[in-house]
Amino acid sequence: MRLYLNGTDNKYAAEQTLLTLFPGEKPEYPEGPPEGERCEISVREGERYVSCTAKLVRKGETYRGAARALRAKMADRDSAAHYNNRIIKLAFYRAALASGVPEPVWGCLTGVRPAKLMTAYLREGLSPRAAKGRFEREYFASPERAGLCLNAALYSEREREKLAPRDVCLYVGIPFCPTRCAYCSFVSQSVEKSMKLVPGFLEALWKDIAATGEAVRRAKLRPVALYMGGGTPTTLTAPQLGELCSRLEAAFDLSALREYTVEAGRPDTISLAKLETLSAHGVRRVSVNPQTMSDSVLEAIGRRHTARDIIDALGLVRSVGGFDVNMDLIAGLPTDTAAGFSDTLTRVLELRPENITVHTLSMKRGSTLTVTGGEHPAAEAVGEMLSGALERLPAAGYEPYYLYRQKYMSGGFENVGWTLPGHESPYNICIMEELAGIISMGAGGSTKLVAPGRIKRFFAPKYPLEYINSQDGICRGKERICDFYGL
Repeated sequence: MRLYLNGTDNKYAAEQTLLTLFPGEKPEYPEGPPEGERCEISVREGERYVSCTAKLVRKGETYRGAARALRAKMADRDSAAHYNNRIIKLAFYRAALASGVPEPVWGCLTGVRPAKLMTAYLREGLSPRAAKGRFEREYFASPERAGLCLNAALYSEREREKLAPRDVCLYVGIPFCPTRCAYCSFVSQSVEKSMKLVPGFLEALWKDIAATGEAVRRAKLRPVALYMGGGTPTTLTAPQLGELCSRLEAAFDLSALREYTVEAGRPDTISLAKLETLSAHGVRRVSVNPQTMSDSVLEAIGRRHTARDIIDALGLVRSVGGFDVNMDLIAGLPTDTAAGFSDTLTRVLELRPENITVHTLSMKRGSTLTVTGGEHPAAEAVGEMLSGALERLPAAGYEPYYLYRQKYMSGGFENVGWTLPGHESPYNICIMEELAGIISMGAGGSTKLVAPGRIKRFFAPKYPLEYINSQDGICRGKERICDFYGL
């Protein structure tokens, strides 16, 4: 869609709204007078208000929307940016709805972390009920989505009260999987194609862990959660996992950990020896991720296991004992249906994992599904899948405790982590709500350092070979941790 901006250069707000309301459209900024199907966004400053109008032209018809904010509320740079974003999005949103675009369940809200907005209301002193009502009014979000945000915000506030100023979470990225799923854009090498890279990757990782541990000690940081993801960490052998855990124990003081999670997401990577190794090193949470319990859908997404394998893997986890279990599901997978997703949810609820994470399919750039253009359920069917989950998970005793949204997400919906009370993941809350620093090791890892009023990010190389070859620079870069904390 052609976008014309007058009185503002805020492309971000316009593009985020376009992506939400017209997911098949790409923004264009042509020169010359406005023409064709387009949205003209104009911002004007008056004595009392800053106003925005949106003129949307679709199929020869013209639709208009408007919004404004008090100038008094835009006294500093941050508040000015906030309200400028808001009025542009809201004016565009109102014009789009006038044109017949269905009202999204998240209303005019864009962005990855909607629960942070609800948290801000709670910190202003609003009661949970008042915060939820204000969220619905300001963003036109449905009561169900506002309720999800409120629950996540309440969990976030409880977690924040437990954290000390120098508490951090650790992340270790293992970028290997048995095969690559059709929907996946994570950095992961198929082990069957890259076994020769694993030893070199681990040698580089040992150096990364040692350098990170030294920086964490110097900065006097306290790890409270350790999360091993990827990829699929249990692609490694039991001895390799044992050495990895031992290296982490040697590099860090893990005595204050409240969570130690390893993603054992693929049942075809889970063995008794690996589970016993993880248990012996204090791991107390694992993911066994079916994504679906339909064998035909598993085949369609490129997985080489069956639903029966998932059940057997979970039985193995339970036989070892001592693990909380998370199970991931994805609404909107190729060839799936609302009835099929409902059956998957029934079968997972019968297994009674401590956590269930319900993702919405995101058409990520670089995934096989995006590149090849495979068919997948329409937004209406995905909405039916998620509505069923929203109804059935609370009835089964689960509570939503964190959520986030992504670009290119089917129907503009969300990903939600559900937990049985008392089994929530502190790491997931901290990373989503930016409550504590996340310090990363491994390929593709993203370190995010958090302090009052400051956030700094830096990234490790994405691919295993690139990570191996960049190891000296990666280790030197750990000094940035100390610099951030003033040491």
